Amino acid sequence: MTTDQPSVSESPPTPLYITGWGVLSPLGDGAREFSEAVVQGRSGLADVSGMFDEELPGNKAFALPEFKVRDYLGRKGTSFFDRSTSLALIASDRALKDTGLVVTDDNRDQVGLVLGTTTGSIKSTSDYSRETLTQKRPYLVNPVLFPNTVMNCAAGQAAIWHRLKGVNATIAGGQLAGLTALRYASRTLRWGDAQALLVGAVEEFSPHTAWATHLALDSATAGEGAAVFVLESGESRDATGRRPDAEVLAVELATADPEQGAEAVTARYTECIARALRTAGVTADELWAVAPGSAGPGEAEEAALDGVLAAARPSRLRVKELTGECHAASGALQIAAVLAHHRRDPALDGLPALITSATREGAFGAAVIRGWHRDETDNGS
Repeated sequence: MTTDQPSVSESPPTPLYITGWGVLSPLGDGAREFSEAVVQGRSGLADVSGMFDEELPGNKAFALPEFKVRDYLGRKGTSFFDRSTSLALIASDRALKDTGLVVTDDNRDQVGLVLGTTTGSIKSTSDYSRETLTQKRPYLVNPVLFPNTVMNCAAGQAAIWHRLKGVNATIAGGQLAGLTALRYASRTLRWGDAQALLVGAVEEFSPHTAWATHLALDSATAGEGAAVFVLESGESRDATGRRPDAEVLAVELATADPEQGAEAVTARYTECIARALRTAGVTADELWAVAPGSAGPGEAEEAALDGVLAAARPSRLRVKELTGECHAASGALQIAAVLAHHRRDPALDGLPALITSATREGAFGAAVIRGWHRDETDNGS
């Protein structure tokens, strides 16, 4: 990556709306439970000591220790779903119900799914690889498990389950997965390649992610979850009359070379955030909240935010304090946390918020959304 690489910018010619969303995380099942937990500041930290036979770096994590997909979707057709697939599928199911979007033969070709991830289910990949080495010759590994090893398994299975025949894409973006998926979906809708898209991100908890988080980020505790949003163009929303949760005003991405030093990275990140605000037509003083991807002060992301916000004092929603380090799902959970406050507080109607995220490799992004509250009966939820 180089600092002279042009950043990708996009001016929205038509409005895009989030008309519903779904979450499955330790903070709750569905938008309502998640919103209550976020507004109350309730932590998702749980005892995970009995989840796996393998040793974990600690007995606490932001995970769902009692999670079983059959408790949510039944036994039929779910027995071979891995954890990532299960989380994403349930979150997408909740999003469709929250929106009131009914997929039928008349529209299924125009409804698709864009899902952000890190590498898919690393546990499924690792377990399958180990089986090929430990099984007796000729290494008869169960072929039914192989689909779980590919990165787009979750998106594919969710589309099959909901019978979606539109665009189906998996975006490997790590910490940026949620924002890159949102940007991909936004462009797809503006190009007229879909009428509605389920867009979000997922991350599972496993011994692999727990140890990777512990070793790479000393102060972080691993988490898991999935958040999925139904994104529609203004024309589609007008045709259905659905009440929006939010309008997506801007999504900007950029890169910088970490070897150029912290100052250069911060400057590049500052430029990306400022460009997102310009594209959205929003000033720092108008923001009611910022949901940063960083866990706290001292990082380039925080330095860039301080530079852009200057004297402005929007609320800082530090979502990772409640959800832990959810890697690919982090950005989507940040967006969900912003929408959670909107859903429960009409005083925030029409106010914009900023969501930011960054990777250690020097990629970063910023999104601006404008939200509204919703009653439980809106959109048929």
